[in-house]
Amino acid sequence: MEDEQSFSDICGGRLALQRRYYSPSCREFCISCPRLSLRSLTAVTCTVWLAAYGLFTLCENSIILSAAIFITLLGLLGYLHFVKIDQETLLIIDSLGIQMTSSYASGKESTTFIEMGKVKDVIINEGIYMKVIYYLCILLKDPVEPHGISQVVPVFQPVGCHLA
Repeated sequence: MEDEQSFSDICGGRLALQRRYYSPSCREFCISCPRLSLRSLTAVTCTVWLAAYGLFTLCENSIILSAAIFITLLGLLGYLHFVKIDQETLLIIDSLGIQMTSSYASGKESTTFIEMGKVKDVIINEGIYMKVIYYLCILLKDPVEPHGISQVVPVFQPVGCHLA
């Protein structure tokens, strides 16, 4: 069984939530956001290059233009590979564990698996980002102290207001 709903992030951007139920003990939740906007990418690139051209006309040094192009390309590649997440998936298998997968705009995927025996609780935490936001976290048991918490793991990465 599959179910899909639309939501908005803290900046008003569109998010899609897909819920898939494979069996009573296996569920998958997938959050996806729109791909990188060509309009915002073009605006940022043009702004950087126009500023570099302005500096070039003042200094008449071609290294400024070359550096601006190089920095823009490196910045874009870094953004696509390390920051811009297109899709996050949470797969829960009751007796086995929780698998979290993040798919970046560059195609890179990052997967984390947490054994169910290490999970102490699942909570909704709150944080402040210009306003109060709520996010889902997993509390991991401390192996030394039975009633303690060793780590708080956010399930989905907080969505910031940047090039969406």
